[in-house]
Amino acid sequence: MSTDTSTTIANGRSTDPAHASSGRHLGLALIVIAAAQLMVVLDATITNIALPSIQTDLDVSASNLAWVVNAYALAFGGLLLLGGRAGDLYGRLRIFRIGIVVFTLASLLGGLAPNEELLIGARILQGIGAALAAPSALSLITTNFPEGKPRNKAMGVYAAMAGLGSTVGLLLGGVLTDYLDWRWVFFINIPIGAAVLAGTKVLAEGERNTGRLDVPGAITGTGGLISLVYAITRGGESGWTDSLTLGFFTAAVVLLTLFLILQSRTTHPMMPLRLFKDSNRAGSYLSMLMVGSGMFAMFYFLTLYMQQTLGYSPVKTGLAYLPFSVGVGAAAAISSRLVARLAPRMVAGPGLALAGLGLFWFSTLETDSSYATHLMPAMFVMAVGLGLTFVPLTLGAVSGVANQDSGIASALLNTTQQIGGALGLAVLSTISTSAADNRLPDAAGTFYRAIATKDFALVARANEALTHGYTVAFTVAGIFFVISLLITLFAINAGRQKDGESAPSVHMG
Repeated sequence: MSTDTSTTIANGRSTDPAHASSGRHLGLALIVIAAAQLMVVLDATITNIALPSIQTDLDVSASNLAWVVNAYALAFGGLLLLGGRAGDLYGRLRIFRIGIVVFTLASLLGGLAPNEELLIGARILQGIGAALAAPSALSLITTNFPEGKPRNKAMGVYAAMAGLGSTVGLLLGGVLTDYLDWRWVFFINIPIGAAVLAGTKVLAEGERNTGRLDVPGAITGTGGLISLVYAITRGGESGWTDSLTLGFFTAAVVLLTLFLILQSRTTHPMMPLRLFKDSNRAGSYLSMLMVGSGMFAMFYFLTLYMQQTLGYSPVKTGLAYLPFSVGVGAAAAISSRLVARLAPRMVAGPGLALAGLGLFWFSTLETDSSYATHLMPAMFVMAVGLGLTFVPLTLGAVSGVANQDSGIASALLNTTQQIGGALGLAVLSTISTSAADNRLPDAAGTFYRAIATKDFALVARANEALTHGYTVAFTVAGIFFVISLLITLFAINAGRQKDGESAPSVHMG
């Protein structure tokens, strides 16, 4: 699950598209762009609902299950900036089409995957496709729609589709998994992708920039992050002194250090380090890193808890998340108004406190907790907190930034959220598995074996152990939000929004 800002990689430019949009079918163009964004965002949540079914069908271990989520997040977050730059250099429409093709073919591969290795590989390819398509989709709005009402309407629909994607993904994931098969959460992308690809003939290309891609930066940065996440995951499973664990930790340190050196010396860096010199931006990025960690964990562990411990069907699980979608949407609308009157940290601070409270509330779950009196209120509190948080963090990220860096500054906020989610989920799934296994050795495996043998006493013991693991993870995730709150209060000192300045549109994705 991801949160994507609608400012993603617009590169701070407002290309005059009058020549491109004249006589074109703007309505169809908007449908094509919005459908592409819906598909990319939907994929982040639709898979969460199918996780227990995937685990059972492919016999995925508890530690490796997180990779079904993390493979997508790492590829998407790690290559998002490169994808935006590629669109600028080689043509947004061309890169958009390539991204949609890669995403659609990867969805087919994921749906056909006979084992976890191929499924995780398909998720990486999906992330690559999304990293190419998502930033180009937004840039194509500036290319195809004239300034003023047409472009504003297009931006509003784009943001609405991305916001709708999270809810649609949760509900559609439940329906497809329940009534067809988990593989259809991937197959559903094929007709959407094909339709989007066919519709791209109405889109205009727009002008290109000069420069070059920071491929070494992309390889070292993404490779370092993947090595780090794998090292964390393997360490929890095979021990922290395991030779491969230590080897991947070493590789992560070397690659990430090399990445920072390259970013400081290259002429066209993927991630300009100058953006971190301002405390508002640095604080916003760090805060969003922590927010991503906690938010990914909530969806991941709560889905497992509802389906495994409470016995919810995938459809019921999807419906159970509706209060979350309502809470985020309502609070984001309120937040957009508050930032015109209050400094960003005065809005984000209470939001982060509420989100952390929701996670600490989840940490008190038991094997028979009530949805109406426990899950739903905790979910709503966390959702309201997150809804209050995203707009002011986006403002903090772009506050005082040079015009040529405004697109990459906002895109980097989404990148940190994706990467934070992947790193946080790796840490928290390791902690959760360890806590559960301390209560009952191989708790997850025991749970499925006990169900197969109809040993209901052992099922109950395994459920208790797994629930304990989830609650420990929720506690640590809550601490992440406390850290995010402290960063926001002490590092983000931007003033309130200036008169006439529009609040950025943000959405759950």
